Amino acid sequence: EVQLVESGGGLVQAGGSLRLSCVGSGFTFDEFAIGWFRQAFGKERELVSCINIDGSKYYSDSVKGRFTVSRDNAKNTVYLQMNSLKPEDTAVYYCAAHRSFRTLIFVGSGDYWGRGTQVTVSA
Repeated sequence: EVQLVESGGGLVQAGGSLRLSCVGSGFTFDEFAIGWFRQAFGKERELVSCINIDGSKYYSDSVKGRFTVSRDNAKNTVYLQMNSLKPEDTAVYYCAAHRSFRTLIFVGSGDYWGRGTQVTVSA
């Protein structure tokens, strides 16, 4: 069974940090680009960051300089280190896997999706 499981969300004050993890199983993890998306209440889902199989990375303008994505293929895990968090970062964060890095970025589509983890940033 294919699974992506996110963890690490929670409640944090503005300016604080969180590290999200996305663990994959049931597929060849190192053959997939992994993306982090978020969806705030009443808003559309948006791409936050993604990392390709060669380690190349993408960040949305809203998080550039504050968030860092990394992967550990030995652990089938992708991380999203989130620093200098702002109330507008509050959302459910999802990870998604796709064989195409470009599809994650330009289409926002994943072959596999996790169920999400809530991040709440208080002012």
